[in-house]
Amino acid sequence: LPAHPMKFKINRDHFANGLAQVLNVVGSKATMPILSNVLIEAEKDQISLTTTNLDLGIRCKIKAEVKETGSVTLPVKRLAGIVRELPNVDVTVDASPNHQVKLTSGGSNFRIMGIGQDEFPPLPEFGDEKSFNLEQAELTTMLKSVAYAQSSDETRYILNGVYFNFKDGKLTLVATDGRRLAHVSKEMEVPADTAGAIILPAKTVGELLRLLDKGEKLKINFNDRRAAFQIGTEKDGSGLIDSIYLYSKVVEGNYPNYQQVIPKETHQRIKLERELFLQCVHRAALVCSEKANSVKIKLTSNLLEITAQSPDFGEAHESMAIGYSGPELQVAFNPQFVMDPLRALNKDEVFFEVKDEVSPGVFKTLESFICVIMPVRLS
Repeated sequence: LPAHPMKFKINRDHFANGLAQVLNVVGSKATMPILSNVLIEAEKDQISLTTTNLDLGIRCKIKAEVKETGSVTLPVKRLAGIVRELPNVDVTVDASPNHQVKLTSGGSNFRIMGIGQDEFPPLPEFGDEKSFNLEQAELTTMLKSVAYAQSSDETRYILNGVYFNFKDGKLTLVATDGRRLAHVSKEMEVPADTAGAIILPAKTVGELLRLLDKGEKLKINFNDRRAAFQIGTEKDGSGLIDSIYLYSKVVEGNYPNYQQVIPKETHQRIKLERELFLQCVHRAALVCSEKANSVKIKLTSNLLEITAQSPDFGEAHESMAIGYSGPELQVAFNPQFVMDPLRALNKDEVFFEVKDEVSPGVFKTLESFICVIMPVRLS
C-alpha cells in the first residue's frame, strides 16, 4: 500500500500527556529502530498513539481535529521532548508520503524523519478470551498490597510477577519471592467456564499501577499466553484521553502452591496501630547494616519492644504498649519485610500473628489480606 499523507491539529498538552502515557514501554536498548518509535494513527476525530517492546504494548487514544487520516511512526522520546516544549498550545502535525513529518506550533517548525507503519509490529487484538470487569480503585488497592513481594531474582522468573487467580467466586492476587508472601482476595462472580489464572510480569504490574487512576472501570481479557487491559477513562469533559489499551505477555509456567506457606492456625495475635508500629520499626532499622539486617521483636505482658543493632554502629530500642497477655517470646525479621506491607496498606488497624522464633510472622487485616514473612535466625 502506498503511504498516505496525514494531517491533524491537536492541543499541545493533550498530545504531551498522551505521549507520556506510552513512553515508559520503550526501553533504552530497543532491538530494532522501529521499537523506539510511537505509531501515530489519525482516525476521524482522534489519534491513537501506540508503543511496544513486543512483550508489552500500550495504545492510548486522544481527541484531535483530523484533516487527513493516515499513519506514521516517530522516535517517541525525542517527540515527547519536543511536544512538551512547544511555544503554542495549537499544534499541527503534517506527514508526507515519505514518512517525513512537519510539526508546527506558533513560530516553531520541526521536520522529523519517521518510519512507515508497515514495519511496526501490531498489538494483538483479543477475541473471545476469558474476560472480567473490575473497579480500577479496587484493583489498585489489591495490587499495591501485594506487588512489593514479587521476586526480582531473574533465575526464579515464575516469581517475577503477580499471580491473578479467578476461581471459586473470587479473584485472588499473590506475590512471593520465597522469603515472604503477600495474598489478597475479593469476592466476585466467576462462572465456571471463565475460571483461570495468569502470572502478570512485574513491568506490566508497574504500568498498571501507573495507569489505573484515570477512571472507574477496567476490563481484563486473558488466555494462557497473554493478557490485555482496557482502561476506561473519566468522561469529565476534559477529553484528555479517551481510552488506554495495555497488552502484555504473561509469565509462562506454573505458579508454586502458595496455600501451603500460609499458616493454618492462629498463635499469638496482637492488634497493632499500623502507622505507629511502622515508625518504630523504621527508626530501629536506621542502625542496621548490610551484615546485620534484622530487627528483633519481643513480646512481654502488654508491651512490644523492637531492637536492632550493628556491631560497627550501635543499637536502637523502641517500645510500644499493646494488648497482650500471652507467653513472653521474641523473633527477628528483615525490617524491609516488616515495613513493606505496613506501607502498602491503608487501614489503621493491622493484626500481627507470631508463634516462636523459627516460625513465620503473619500480618492480617479485617479484609482478606495476609502477608507471611520468614524470620531471621536469632544468633
